[in-house]
Parts: sequence; C-alpha cells; structure tokens
Amino acid sequence: MTSTQTLAPRRRPALARRLTLLALRYSIFIALAAWMIAMSLASEHFLTTTNLLNVARQSAPVIVVGVGMTFVMATAGIDLSVGSTVAVVSVVSTALLSAGVPAAAVICLVILLGAALGAVNGGLVVLGVPAFIVTLATLVSYRGMAFVLSDGYATPIADSRYLWFGRGDVLGLNAPFAIALAVAAAGSFLLSRAPFGLHALAVGGREEAARVMGLPIRRIKLTVYALTGALAGLAGVIVSARLSNGSPNAGQMLELDVIAAVVLGGTSLFGGQATILGTIVGALLLNFIRNGLNLMNVNPFWVQVVTGVVLIAAVVLNTLVNRNLEAMARVPSDEADE
Repeated sequence: MTSTQTLAPRRRPALARRLTLLALRYSIFIALAAWMIAMSLASEHFLTTTNLLNVARQSAPVIVVGVGMTFVMATAGIDLSVGSTVAVVSVVSTALLSAGVPAAAVICLVILLGAALGAVNGGLVVLGVPAFIVTLATLVSYRGMAFVLSDGYATPIADSRYLWFGRGDVLGLNAPFAIALAVAAAGSFLLSRAPFGLHALAVGGREEAARVMGLPIRRIKLTVYALTGALAGLAGVIVSARLSNGSPNAGQMLELDVIAAVVLGGTSLFGGQATILGTIVGALLLNFIRNGLNLMNVNPFWVQVVTGVVLIAAVVLNTLVNRNLEAMARVPSDEADE
C-alpha cells in the first residue's frame, strides 16, 4: 500500500472535524439564512422592503443594548436591569421635554443617566456582590423608580427632533437601525482592536491571570457596566421616540431578548469570548422568528413560548459548544506530523 493510500483515511476524519468546527462557529449565520429562506417560501409578505425595514427597526434597541451586554459577558458578568433602565430613561425624557429642555440636551442627559445607573451595578459588582443578584435587584428597583416618576401613566411626546430617533431615516435606512449599526461598528472596533476590549476579554477569560498582568480589574468591570447602562439609555430614547411616549412599561422583557441575542451570537456565558457581529445576527434572527410566526398567524402566546425555547436552546448550545469547541479545534499530533 502506498503512503498516499495510507494517509487518505486519516485525512477524511480531519476534514470532517474541520467542517463540523466551521458549522459550529457559523451556526447562527446558517440558522438565519435557513429561516429567511423558509419564511420567504411560506409568506409572500416576508421579503418585502416594508417588512424587512420593520424588523430592522424592532431589532435596533436589542442590538444597541446587546453591544454593551457583549462587553459585560466578555468579563463573565451579566446585566438583567437593562430593560428597567430603558423605562427610567423613557419617563425621564418625557419629563424633561415637557419642562422645555431641548431634545439634544435631553438625549445627552438621559444617556448619562443610563451610564450612572449602570455604574451603580458595576460598583456593587466590584464590591464582590454577584452580578446576577445585583442586576436582578436593580431590575426591580429601576422599574419601580420609573413607575414612581410617572405615577404609572404613559405621557405622549410631540417633539419632532426627539421623535426622529425612533421614526426618522438615514440614507434609506430607518434611523433606529442606522444608529444600531453605528453603535455596533464602534463596539466591534473597541472589542477587537482597542486595548480596553482585549483587557475585558482577558478579565473574563482568566481573572487571576489578568490581575497578575497588572490589568485594572475593578475599573474594567465598572466601565463595562456603565457602558451598558449608557447604551440602555440610548435604547430608551429609540424606544420612546418610536412609540411617541414615555412609559414605565417600556423595555419589558428586553433583557431576555438581549441576553438571547448575545448568547445566540456566540458570546460565551463564562467570559473570555465575545463577538459583536454575532450579537447583531442573533438579534435579527430572534426578531425574524417572531415576525415570521406573526405573518403565519401563529397565536401571540405561542410566540412567547417559542422565544423562551430559543433562549433555552441558546444557553444549552452556548454551553455545549464552548465546552467542546476547543477540543475539536485541536489537531491530533500524528496528523500534525504529516
């Protein structure tokens, strides 16, 4: 038997391993493409420009907050309070606009408010309180704050400059999605090219090693939570402008959508691995699933069930993939010698 014939059987498993590895790494893109094809065949309204732009508009707040959540998860943390932060920003924006504050100033102020609320979370996490407990508590507290400030009522918004952030257009794209893409582009650069992003990944990958390297662990954690709060503030502007009112109910369940999108996109729940592009695709997939089911006239309550199932599946797949991906990526020594 020739050497070529001997090596051929060994190369086939190696090729299969590489193909499986690629399928796991890009599963979210494959899933989105498959769903788009299936829905385009199931409904003639799915691939219309109006429907696609509508889904993009609905995905924008999830993408914006998802960028911040990606940084938080990169450090092995989590923030459950982002939806409640959106509610606080929504009612505060309305109050400031009603008081005659210019729209530009209102937007800057509420983004700073979001950053401050996020910094509260980060400060408590830095003190050693588990992120899940901290942000679960502030989820309730911030939502209660929104109800206190608004007396439980939604207030209409009429300022056209403010409403542009939820209903305007930029070069053929609706303003919310254009803003989301800009935020995602900045987040991607910060995560993959800037020292801060690399340091955040290092903290989540192995905190003790990052501490030995001299990285400012506390400052990094505080910053990622403040950043997420600021982006939740921006998302609050987008949501309230799109709905033309400030409501204490704004952003309900947003945190689950954001976590699902980030985890679906491939960011590890255990830190050290994150991707902004994956977060964008995860947000789009989640909203296209809902949109497709709605076009198929599926009961809205079942749509909520499917959303929960998608979240569970995302967590399970994330755990399994991150547990086995590194092992699958290794090439056996005998193949390497060949």
